Amino acid sequence: MENLLASNIGSKIYILRGHKVMLDSDLAFFYGVETKVLNQSVQRNIERFPDDFMFQLTEIEWNFLKSQFVTSKTDPRGGKQKLPLVFTEYGVAMLSSILRSPQAIQVNIAIMRTFGMLREQVPNHILAQKIDDLEYRYEGRFKVVFDAIRELMTKTQEETPRKKIKGLDPNV
Repeated sequence: MENLLASNIGSKIYILRGHKVMLDSDLAFFYGVETKVLNQSVQRNIERFPDDFMFQLTEIEWNFLKSQFVTSKTDPRGGKQKLPLVFTEYGVAMLSSILRSPQAIQVNIAIMRTFGMLREQVPNHILAQKIDDLEYRYEGRFKVVFDAIRELMTKTQEETPRKKIKGLDPNV
Protein backbone atom coordinates (compact mmCIF):
# COMPACT_ATOMS: atom_id res chain seq x y z
CA MET A 1 0.00 0.00 0.00
CA GLU A 2 2.74 2.45 0.96
CA ASN A 3 4.68 1.74 -2.28
CA LEU A 4 1.53 2.40 -4.32
CA LEU A 5 1.00 5.68 -2.48
CA ALA A 6 4.66 6.63 -2.98
CA SER A 7 4.52 5.96 -6.74
CA ASN A 8 1.31 8.00 -7.02
CA ILE A 9 2.90 10.81 -5.03
CA GLY A 10 6.04 10.74 -7.16
CA SER A 11 3.98 11.25 -10.31
CA LYS A 12 2.45 14.39 -8.77
CA ILE A 13 5.73 16.18 -8.03
CA TYR A 14 6.67 18.81 -10.59
CA ILE A 15 9.68 21.09 -10.95
CA LEU A 16 8.80 24.78 -11.11
CA ARG A 17 10.99 27.81 -10.41
CA GLY A 18 13.78 25.43 -9.45
CA HIS A 19 11.71 23.71 -6.74
CA LYS A 20 10.07 20.31 -6.56
CA VAL A 21 6.42 21.16 -5.85
CA MET A 22 2.99 19.60 -5.47
CA LEU A 23 -0.33 21.17 -6.47
CA ASP A 24 -2.83 22.09 -3.80
CA SER A 25 -5.47 19.90 -5.49
CA ASP A 26 -3.19 16.84 -5.53
CA LEU A 27 -2.28 17.31 -1.89
CA ALA A 28 -5.94 17.76 -0.96
CA PHE A 29 -6.79 14.52 -2.77
CA PHE A 30 -4.08 12.58 -0.92
CA TYR A 31 -5.10 14.11 2.42
CA GLY A 32 -8.76 13.29 1.77
CA VAL A 33 -10.01 16.87 1.98
CA GLU A 34 -11.40 19.34 -0.54
CA THR A 35 -8.89 21.73 -2.12
CA LYS A 36 -10.93 24.60 -0.70
CA VAL A 37 -10.55 23.19 2.84
CA LEU A 38 -6.78 22.75 2.44
CA ASN A 39 -6.37 26.29 1.12
CA GLN A 40 -8.57 27.75 3.88
CA SER A 41 -6.38 26.01 6.49
CA VAL A 42 -3.30 27.47 4.83
CA GLN A 43 -4.82 30.98 4.72
CA ARG A 44 -5.66 30.78 8.43
CA ASN A 45 -1.98 29.94 9.07
CA ILE A 46 -0.38 32.01 6.29
CA GLU A 47 2.54 33.14 8.49
CA ARG A 48 3.77 29.51 8.40
CA PHE A 49 4.10 29.57 4.58
CA PRO A 50 6.78 31.96 3.26
CA ASP A 51 7.49 32.08 -0.48
CA ASP A 52 9.99 29.19 -0.38
CA PHE A 53 7.31 26.96 1.21
CA MET A 54 4.35 27.83 -1.03
CA PHE A 55 3.54 30.09 -3.96
CA GLN A 56 0.73 30.72 -6.41
CA LEU A 57 1.26 29.70 -10.02
CA THR A 58 1.26 32.27 -12.78
CA GLU A 59 -1.14 31.86 -15.69
CA ILE A 60 1.77 30.71 -17.91
CA GLU A 61 2.93 28.11 -15.36
CA TRP A 62 -0.61 26.81 -14.90
CA ASN A 63 -1.18 26.54 -18.67
CA PHE A 64 2.12 24.68 -19.02
CA LEU A 65 1.18 22.23 -16.26
CA LYS A 66 -2.30 21.70 -17.69
CA SER A 67 -0.72 20.81 -21.03
CA GLN A 68 1.23 18.04 -19.25
CA PHE A 69 -1.89 16.20 -18.14
CA VAL A 70 -5.45 15.80 -19.31
CA THR A 71 -7.90 18.14 -17.61
CA SER A 72 -11.62 17.65 -17.34
CA LYS A 73 -13.93 19.89 -19.33
CA THR A 74 -17.02 18.66 -17.48
CA ASP A 75 -16.89 21.24 -14.69
CA PRO A 76 -19.90 23.54 -15.30
CA ARG A 77 -17.96 26.50 -13.89
CA GLY A 78 -15.18 26.02 -16.46
CA GLY A 79 -12.47 24.62 -14.20
CA LYS A 80 -10.42 26.33 -11.50
CA GLN A 81 -11.54 29.84 -10.63
CA LYS A 82 -8.20 30.77 -9.02
CA LEU A 83 -4.67 29.91 -9.98
CA PRO A 84 -3.47 26.96 -7.89
CA LEU A 85 -1.09 27.09 -5.00
CA VAL A 86 1.93 24.80 -5.04
CA PHE A 87 3.87 23.59 -2.03
CA THR A 88 7.58 22.85 -1.86
CA GLU A 89 8.97 20.11 0.34
CA TYR A 90 9.15 22.63 3.20
CA GLY A 91 5.53 23.61 2.63
CA VAL A 92 4.40 20.00 2.68
CA ALA A 93 6.25 19.53 5.98
CA MET A 94 4.51 22.62 7.36
CA LEU A 95 1.11 21.28 6.24
CA SER A 96 1.60 18.48 8.77
CA SER A 97 1.35 21.05 11.55
CA ILE A 98 -2.07 22.31 10.40
CA LEU A 99 -3.66 19.11 9.01
CA ARG A 100 -3.76 16.64 11.88
CA SER A 101 -6.08 13.80 10.85
CA PRO A 102 -4.62 10.26 10.98
CA GLN A 103 -4.82 10.09 7.17
CA ALA A 104 -3.01 13.43 6.81
CA ILE A 105 -0.22 12.24 9.11
CA GLN A 106 0.30 8.99 7.15
CA VAL A 107 0.16 10.76 3.79
CA ASN A 108 2.58 13.41 4.98
CA ILE A 109 5.09 10.74 6.01
CA ALA A 110 4.79 9.11 2.58
CA ILE A 111 5.20 12.46 0.79
CA MET A 112 8.30 13.37 2.81
CA ARG A 113 9.83 9.95 2.06
CA THR A 114 9.10 10.42 -1.65
CA PHE A 115 10.77 13.83 -1.69
CA GLY A 116 13.77 12.22 0.06
CA MET A 117 13.97 9.40 -2.49
CA LEU A 118 13.82 11.91 -5.34
CA ARG A 119 16.61 13.94 -3.75
CA GLU A 120 18.80 10.81 -3.64
CA GLN A 121 17.93 9.70 -7.19
CA VAL A 122 18.44 12.97 -9.06
CA PRO A 123 22.27 13.06 -8.93
CA ASN A 124 22.51 9.40 -10.05
CA HIS A 125 19.98 9.99 -12.80
CA ILE A 126 21.93 12.99 -14.11
CA LEU A 127 25.21 11.07 -13.93
CA ALA A 128 23.67 8.05 -15.69
CA GLN A 129 22.39 10.29 -18.50
CA LYS A 130 25.83 11.87 -18.94
CA ILE A 131 27.46 8.43 -19.08
CA ASP A 132 24.95 7.28 -21.71
CA ASP A 133 25.67 10.41 -23.75
CA LEU A 134 29.42 9.86 -23.55
CA GLU A 135 29.10 6.19 -24.47
CA TYR A 136 27.00 7.11 -27.49
CA ARG A 137 29.44 9.85 -28.52
CA TYR A 138 32.40 7.48 -28.37
CA GLU A 139 30.47 4.66 -30.08
CA GLY A 140 31.00 2.16 -27.29
CA ARG A 141 34.83 2.28 -27.44
CA PHE A 142 34.97 2.70 -23.67
CA LYS A 143 32.13 0.30 -22.87
CA VAL A 144 34.14 -1.49 -20.17
CA VAL A 145 34.85 1.81 -18.41
CA PHE A 146 31.23 2.96 -18.61
CA ASP A 147 29.96 -0.41 -17.36
CA ALA A 148 32.34 -0.21 -14.40
CA ILE A 149 31.10 3.30 -13.55
CA ARG A 150 27.47 2.14 -13.72
CA GLU A 151 28.29 -0.77 -11.41
CA LEU A 152 29.88 1.61 -8.90
CA MET A 153 26.80 3.83 -9.07
CA THR A 154 24.49 0.94 -8.17
CA LYS A 155 26.45 -0.19 -5.10
CA THR A 156 24.86 1.04 -1.92
CA GLN A 157 26.59 2.61 0.99
CA GLU A 158 25.84 -0.44 3.15
CA GLU A 159 28.08 -2.59 0.94
CA THR A 160 31.09 -0.51 1.97
CA PRO A 161 32.35 -1.54 5.41
CA ARG A 162 32.77 1.38 7.78
CA LYS A 163 35.79 1.78 9.98
CA LYS A 164 35.17 2.32 13.67
CA ILE A 165 36.54 5.47 15.20
CA LYS A 166 38.87 4.72 18.06
CA GLY A 167 37.73 6.04 21.36
CA LEU A 168 34.03 5.97 20.49
CA ASP A 169 33.54 2.23 20.96
CA PRO A 170 33.37 1.40 24.69
CA ASN A 171 34.53 -2.17 23.94
CA VAL A 172 37.88 -1.05 22.46
